[in-house]
Amino acid sequence: MSSRISYRTRRTIGTIISALAVVGIILLNPSSYEKIYTLADNESEVIEQSSTPSDAPLAIEVLERLKVKGRAPKTNYSREQFYETWPNIDGCSLRQRIIKREFGDTATVSEKDNCSVVSGEYDEPYTGSHLVFYEKSEISSGIQIDHVVALSDAWQKGAQNLSSSERYKLATDPLNLLAVNATANQNKSDGDAATWLPPNKPFRCTYVARQVSVKYKYNLWVTEAEKTAILNILKKCPNEPAIGVSLENNI
Repeated sequence: MSSRISYRTRRTIGTIISALAVVGIILLNPSSYEKIYTLADNESEVIEQSSTPSDAPLAIEVLERLKVKGRAPKTNYSREQFYETWPNIDGCSLRQRIIKREFGDTATVSEKDNCSVVSGEYDEPYTGSHLVFYEKSEISSGIQIDHVVALSDAWQKGAQNLSSSERYKLATDPLNLLAVNATANQNKSDGDAATWLPPNKPFRCTYVARQVSVKYKYNLWVTEAEKTAILNILKKCPNEPAIGVSLENNI
């Protein structure tokens, strides 16, 4: 038997230990878990975390500004309608920058390109697990970059009416991107809040606030069932702020 502890075993041990600490933090300050993921929506600040401005509109207020309509046909949808590949920012792939943003100070990057994240750890938002990665291959198989508002969902709720440049911004906007557990992301697929919510309940307020913010920013609409699902979440956290948007300034 190899003396090297498997990744699955290390992750399980790390999850058990860290879960106790995370629960303690949440009990002391229920909003602390959510604030970890309040991030800047500017590409030049993609790695940095920022606090939400005190005058930020409430997510529940922004939700009321969204149009309520049925889904448009999915005709002609493809990912290439939004983007073909992750853009490079200052020489590094946006994918790697999102991962580095989530890993924070724990991220170790490859000496070869000074971009690729090869190890690190973080509190994964969709499952609530504390994940520790020791090799790049573990990151590649264990993490995916999720569009919080799925591109297919966006296409059926207004994005097909946007210009190609606006769709590109939507697909590559860090506000709409999270590094998440690969299995959870696959389970979500292209679902909206009416069909899928993160299993990690403490993150749901931030999750739907981010969806509302993205949809407002890019003039997308919600279905009646989707609005009801989001509203049911936000009623439990009515002071949850919107992220990266102003009620006076959307495209």
